[in-house]
Amino acid sequence: MTLSLDRPLVLVGAGNMGGALLKGWIAGGLSPSLVVAIDPAPPEPMRAMLAAQAIACNSRPPALATPPAAIVLAVKPQLMEAVAPSVAPMVGPGTVVLSVAAGRTIASLARHFAPGTAIVRSIPNTPAAIGRGITVAIANAATTPAQRLLCDELLSAVGEVAFVEEERLIDAATAVSGSGPAYVFLLAECLAQAGREVGLSPELAARLARATVSGAGELMRQSDLTPAVLRQNVTSPKGTTAAALEVLMAPEGLQPLLSRAVAAADARATALAV
Repeated sequence: MTLSLDRPLVLVGAGNMGGALLKGWIAGGLSPSLVVAIDPAPPEPMRAMLAAQAIACNSRPPALATPPAAIVLAVKPQLMEAVAPSVAPMVGPGTVVLSVAAGRTIASLARHFAPGTAIVRSIPNTPAAIGRGITVAIANAATTPAQRLLCDELLSAVGEVAFVEEERLIDAATAVSGSGPAYVFLLAECLAQAGREVGLSPELAARLARATVSGAGELMRQSDLTPAVLRQNVTSPKGTTAAALEVLMAPEGLQPLLSRAVAAADARATALAV
């Protein structure tokens, strides 16, 4: 990714996600002189990063000589009602507003900005903190192809990006990728517990579970093979893996359980959206 802008980029919120985005932008070639950070109390790691890049952190929106190319709203959802109106006057011709706040619909964001403002709503997940996330996004009708591309590039700083055309699918994506890391962490917990139950020490069971889950994930990331083929490659006929998969792939096994879990998360995401 190579970021090249000729207008300011405003980052509102200097927490974990804002910090991850900024780190990716700078690594992608964005000039720190173009970044305008707004946060009344950034955490110490972010404060140090801003200082190292000579980026001032403003406690309130500053006056800009040129309208920004983008305003990135990286604040907690409950703060949006106070934050969005404060930065609305910064929007000018060509500015796109990019939100990474969970549960905030385009309609709820749009009421804080002038009619016709380009708005992109997105939902990253926690692996974005190490540049290995995936973000699902949707753009409103006022967003131009160039603005959508810009948001794609900005979000690519923390991992993969996928745009959808129906906002309803943001809730579905939240249930799969937004909440998904917790499912994987739970898998590691359960695998360790199962290891203890067959006689492994707690320390070894935890080590094996952690390395197995993370290693399998990395193998899947680097491989062109589908998860199904990778699974089949590990499974010898009538072997130990096959015996375990008979349980996990039974009619009452992992798939229906996970499907119910994702459906519950999807329903909750829809109920919480404002």
